[in-house]
Amino acid sequence: MSRPAGVDHPGVVAPPPLIYGVPLLVGMVAHFSGAGLDFGLPLRLRLLLGLPALAAGIVPIALALLRFRRAGTSPEPWKPSTALVVDGVYRLTRNPMYLGMALVYAGVALLFDCALTAALLLPAVLTIHYGVIRREERYLTGKFGDAYRDFMRKSRRWL
Repeated sequence: MSRPAGVDHPGVVAPPPLIYGVPLLVGMVAHFSGAGLDFGLPLRLRLLLGLPALAAGIVPIALALLRFRRAGTSPEPWKPSTALVVDGVYRLTRNPMYLGMALVYAGVALLFDCALTAALLLPAVLTIHYGVIRREERYLTGKFGDAYRDFMRKSRRWL
């Protein structure tokens, strides 16, 4: 996909927090209005599963944001990338923020026992994968060339 001259961003379909936030909100509204499906999990199990997922999601997001700040580049994929961030949490995954958002989402769905909300995570992750990550990869390959291709070989897309 070629970009018009002067366009220096990946052209993602929507901001990732919105891609995760809309289905999360829809699922939670359905849940609290009585229309959502429940897992039927006891509170202790919901806490045992949901809290670690929530925490496991917050950590990579925070670490990634710190790396972007240190590199002096924007974490928002609708803005130009001025530096390639490949260290820290990025050694484990090329997309720690999107992985973290998915884990936070899953944690919320588990904590509130929302099966419908959990089911809506799949379309969100697919949208992130095809509408954000793949576009970012093309953009970053074009912008940073061999340095980004090398990073792609060393770090997995998700985990």
